Amino acid sequence: MSSSDQPHDSASRRDFLKTSALVGAGAALVVPTGFSSSLFASGDDTVKVGLIGCGGRGTGAAGQALSTNGNVKLTAVGDAFPENARGVVDAVKGGLGSKGDRVQVKPENIFDGLDAYQKVIDSGVDLVILATPPGFRPIHFEYAVKAGKHVFMEKPVAVDAPGVRQVIEANKIAKEKKLKVGVGLQRHHQAGYLETIKRIKDGAIGDVVAMRAYWNGGGVWDPRKTREQCKTEMEYQVLNWYYYNWLSGDHICEQHIHNLDVINWVKGGKDKEAAYPVKANGMGGRQVRIDKKYGEIFDHHYVEYEYSDGSRLASQCRHIRGCWDSVSEFVTGTKGTSNPSGSIHGPGINWNFSEKQKDPYQVEHDDLFAAIRKGTEYNEGDNGAYSSMTAVLGRLCTYSGKEISWDDALKSNVSLAPKSYSWDAEPPVKANADGVYPIAVPGLTRVL
Repeated sequence: MSSSDQPHDSASRRDFLKTSALVGAGAALVVPTGFSSSLFASGDDTVKVGLIGCGGRGTGAAGQALSTNGNVKLTAVGDAFPENARGVVDAVKGGLGSKGDRVQVKPENIFDGLDAYQKVIDSGVDLVILATPPGFRPIHFEYAVKAGKHVFMEKPVAVDAPGVRQVIEANKIAKEKKLKVGVGLQRHHQAGYLETIKRIKDGAIGDVVAMRAYWNGGGVWDPRKTREQCKTEMEYQVLNWYYYNWLSGDHICEQHIHNLDVINWVKGGKDKEAAYPVKANGMGGRQVRIDKKYGEIFDHHYVEYEYSDGSRLASQCRHIRGCWDSVSEFVTGTKGTSNPSGSIHGPGINWNFSEKQKDPYQVEHDDLFAAIRKGTEYNEGDNGAYSSMTAVLGRLCTYSGKEISWDDALKSNVSLAPKSYSWDAEPPVKANADGVYPIAVPGLTRVL
């Protein structure tokens, strides 16, 4: 599948967001089609789930989907690597305890290869879980929506602007078909965040004038195999996907999106445009994680985002051990301050969220499946795309060292995707004779 299949859109920021909003509003007039409109027509209320991407997150998401109320079964799985596809069936079943009988995957419905997603989607499932490396998300989401499937997809939903636009376009079809779309930004289903941000929007700290967001930690797993242990360069990169931008988007996209999404949520109001930054600048690089086995991504990013009201977000994400760690968000208003996860402080107010919270990873699936069964509106696709774009904008700034507007970033036709998806295809990034991959150099690297 070629990157040239991705739609191009030169609309301005305001026009682009306005068009998306209108499509969402107009979708209510479309006669429902697909599974949600005929869920109980045959007298069988079972939701058949297909899992695409059988790593740790996919295993967890499948278990959470199968733990929702009502009849639900896992009937098909697929992964690029056969050992992952075979192993996930027992892993999910073992994690469900007494509900293990909800795993009903026949041997012929265990698929592997880079085209496994098509086979899972075409196997007769009602909902698909997309938990592959993020670079595959736009093509998988588009295929699922065109096939009339409900979708739960992990974040980020894209790693570049063409991919973001592809998701937005596919999501228009999802709305027309009344398909339910969930995105793994689980803080939207976490009670502390929901109550605190509601209070912020109700004016508890006045006008929000400054924000901070962090995902600073020691990093993730090391590459699993060497290049010599893999048959092709494509196999090597897909296996070690976190360290290649076309697959992960760098950790500013893969992890820090959670914190950026929270700030966008805080900033959002009646005017959808206000929820997303208008421009950004930043810096970053590789200070510690410099071995060639770590591919091409940075180990630290700092980005300053500016929103339409002039307020600014100071954003940090870092993968360096032995440093100050924090995964958090903070906002400052004209009347007080808040940690959106559950506290508000200021003159005359000292409030902390104290209620017991359910696991938001489970709640996001509970909410999605409830919407499927009730036929109620449920679509998180647009916000997933725009928050992914917020992270992409940050990476473009740190790689280039330039200030970049949202409009210019979103209109970019620079695609990170390979020309084709097969084990013997050439990946979009290659190492030199010494096995070293090209690293972005701020001030020199062109990103648009």
